Amino acid sequence: MSDARLILVRHGETEWSRNGRHTSTTDLPLTAEGERQAQVLAAAVAGLGIDRVLCSPRRRARRTAELIGFADPEVSGDLVEWDYGDYEGITTLEIRETVPDWTIWSHGAPGGESGEQVAVRLDRVVERVRRSGGTTLAVAHGHSLRALVARWLGLPIAEGRHFLLDTATWSELGDDRGTPAVLTWNVGRRR
Repeated sequence: MSDARLILVRHGETEWSRNGRHTSTTDLPLTAEGERQAQVLAAAVAGLGIDRVLCSPRRRARRTAELIGFADPEVSGDLVEWDYGDYEGITTLEIRETVPDWTIWSHGAPGGESGEQVAVRLDRVVERVRRSGGTTLAVAHGHSLRALVARWLGLPIAEGRHFLLDTATWSELGDDRGTPAVLTWNVGRRR
């Protein structure tokens, strides 16, 4: 194990995240509330001793990075949201009208990425962060960050289902006496 820490930030609210619509490749902006959420998050993130910042290329993530104080993050395609394929822009309830027990974790998405494909790119993020050491901030998306936690912990990607993550929150991954661990989770939760 290394001294690496990984701070996860989920982007602020978008119109589709507010309405529960699956958003991967659709490049939506933050809502006014999402901008406000990110601005509030800035104070919490400021004191975390960030050495480097990685960010999804989607504008909702890039804008969140900017609003929390990192206007020039390194953009990483490995941090994009799980590609929902045919389920882009629709809700879980709508999907369950035809697939009653559907979750992204158990069924994936037709025309989108498989869990294995998502795991491959997130494993690259884990390897990079551990190799570089220090504290890395990653600004990205709900399902991809939940899957990233599973991979950090050495778990199958489907175990990401256990880590609920709200918009404009931060979480911290690291090690506890040589064991990968969740150190802090979903700070800023508003439910």
